[in-house]
Amino acid sequence: MTKSNDSRPDAVGTDTGIDADTEIDDGVRIGGDDSDAPTVIGAGARIRSGTVIYPDVRIGENFTTGHDAVVREDTWIGDDVLVGTKTVIDGTTTIGDRTSLQTGVYVPSETSIGSDVFVGPRAVLTNDPYPARTDVELVGPALKDGVSVGANATLLPGVTIGERAFVAAGAVVTEDVPPETLAVGAPARHRPLPPELDGRNEL
Repeated sequence: MTKSNDSRPDAVGTDTGIDADTEIDDGVRIGGDDSDAPTVIGAGARIRSGTVIYPDVRIGENFTTGHDAVVREDTWIGDDVLVGTKTVIDGTTTIGDRTSLQTGVYVPSETSIGSDVFVGPRAVLTNDPYPARTDVELVGPALKDGVSVGANATLLPGVTIGERAFVAAGAVVTEDVPPETLAVGAPARHRPLPPELDGRNEL
């Protein structure tokens, strides 16, 4: 069904900017009340049931979610972005254009993700080097433009994945990955990109 600002489901907050052609399933919660920073979603969005989008979120055009996705406060998302089923973006994060986060991805706060990035199912990004032990500033990974991350990979806090690098499935990335490099293993080691991976993401 199609919902707009003039015909919004009960779970869409009062302080939102949602384009008229946005499709919102039942069971979606977007924004908050007038005391919250607004949530803005561009034209052409498709938001599936169970999704929760908090206040103070800016999303570009042609945004798509799977079911039960979560996007928390202070998140900026570009155009043509997919946030898959049960993926969580924990706020204070920027995501560029044409980026795809597949099923079950976890993105912590203080993370930066560029454009044309692919993050595979169940990949986990982290932002706390000493969980529950030492009080330090949180810093998530930085994924530059054109990066691919395979299923079940883990990226440790503060690592930078360079442009068009490829993180293999199941890799545990403990240090920066140079541009156009393959990271494989646990802990991940760097190798030249093989010919079949030496290209651009087509998203």
